Parts: sequence; structure tokens; C-alpha cells
Amino acid sequence: MKYIVENWFVIVGLIAVLAAGGYAIYVFVKMPSDKQLNKVREWLLYAVTKAEKELGGGTGQIKLRYVYDMFVARFAWLARVISFEAFSMMVDEALERMKKMLESNKAMQTLVSGEAGEVNE
Repeated sequence: MKYIVENWFVIVGLIAVLAAGGYAIYVFVKMPSDKQLNKVREWLLYAVTKAEKELGGGTGQIKLRYVYDMFVARFAWLARVISFEAFSMMVDEALERMKKMLESNKAMQTLVSGEAGEVNE
């Protein structure tokens, strides 16, 4: 009992974090399937862009593996449901979107080329 009285703020903090996490999962699960897939597709666009920036061109399979590892870390439960082939097709769609963005968006080109906001430490 003394432990609870002395550390009540830790217990309240843990409950708050668990409640926020549970609510986020609840909101995502209650979304229609199309909205869930759109969220994943938007995230894949981010992941593909990050892989392109970090690994550069000509490293297709390495980038695919890098994006897949990020996907498994972010959506572990979804990675069990989606086959690697389906994931690969979703990545191809994200790559096409990224290429279109690179053609029309100078800021995107700068971001991917690594010139935007780099700070050497």
C-alpha cells in the first residue's frame, strides 16, 4: 500500500498511456477498410521516400526489404495478414506516386536528393 501511495503518479501515467494507445487502436479498427488501407498507403509513400533518400537509386531489392522491415515494425499485426507479394504491389503503387511527385514537385526532389535541411553533427 505504501508503494502505491508513493508512486501514484507513475500508475496514473501508465493508465493514461494505455488508455491513449487503446483509443488509437480502437479508432483505427473502427475505420472502414478503405480508410485503413489509405492510411497504410500514405505511410508507405513516406517509407518509400525515406528509403529512396537514404539508399539512393539502383538498390531496388534492398529498398524493398528496408521498407518491409519498417512496415513490420510499424504494423506488426497487419504484416501477419498481408502477404509479401501484396505488400510488394502496394510498395510499387507508392513508388509510382513518389515518381509522379518527384516529376512535378521541386521540394520533393530536394528532399529525396538529401539537400534539404541536412545538418552535420
